[in-house]
Amino acid sequence: MSNRIPLPYSPIILEIFRNPKHFGELKDADIVARAGSPACGDLITVYLKIKKRGSNYFIEDAKFESYGCAANIAAASILIDMIIGRSMKDAWNISWKMISDKLGGLPSIKFHCSILAVGALRRAIRMYFEKNNLRPEWLPENLTSLEKQVLDEEKAIEMLRITPKIEENR
Repeated sequence: MSNRIPLPYSPIILEIFRNPKHFGELKDADIVARAGSPACGDLITVYLKIKKRGSNYFIEDAKFESYGCAANIAAASILIDMIIGRSMKDAWNISWKMISDKLGGLPSIKFHCSILAVGALRRAIRMYFEKNNLRPEWLPENLTSLEKQVLDEEKAIEMLRITPKIEENR
């Protein structure tokens, strides 16, 4: 008998998990970015197709790949729904809380799933502009606290993965 207690996922999370939209690789993506760690099982890859209109850049199409739990898949799927057709500036301003709210709430132990989704998006946006030697005035020069949080989480997960190997070799 399992002693695991099922997480209280909202019906929205469960529906998106069963039927994610925009899942898969975008073959003609202009930029691809990942956030997470295969060591813990939560990994999100974001593919963006960008179109310039006037002086603004818009997300014309987007897809995701996600390896992880129901919350991870649902967070990535709803994020893609939220960004297609939006300007890069508007997409940049999406928060992990906005994703959680759209999903009907996430259990606190799963907040990191929406943080990873936003982290992958912000990484993709930053990479796109760096790749094209551009920096719009709205894009912070330095990493934001959310970007740093994703990096810290990735490093922590990698350290947890490496530590048992170090202990084994002693």
